[in-house]
Amino acid sequence: MNKKELWRAVKFTLFSASAGLIEMGSFALLTAVTDWSYWPRYLIALTLSVLWNFTLNRNFTFKSAANVPVAMLKVAAYYAVFTPLSTWAGHYLADTLGWNDFLVTALNMIVNFVTEFLYQRFFVFGKSIDTKE
Repeated sequence: MNKKELWRAVKFTLFSASAGLIEMGSFALLTAVTDWSYWPRYLIALTLSVLWNFTLNRNFTFKSAANVPVAMLKVAAYYAVFTPLSTWAGHYLADTLGWNDFLVTALNMIVNFVTEFLYQRFFVFGKSIDTKE
């Protein structure tokens, strides 16, 4: 891995950490103020973090001038698969098996972090990396 790609991975990690704070913070807030089951709290928190993370990574990590609606549709396609799977798994682990809600959310966040980086790097922004002035 060259220095440019290493720096790109570091930036993605830092922006993802900020998105993780948003996700975990909003999840904690919803847990504190509602009596909702796992899945709606997780889904709202995930949506907030995705919007934040996409915006930062498109502009600063991948520096892409790609068509924003097309890039957003590609990311939406990823989340069309990831969201139901992670929501179902989280619901099953937290509400059925009794695992700690925050542990389940953290596990989902780790899987999301790794798979989303690869997806965005090679599919969403692969041909448009470093095209933004």
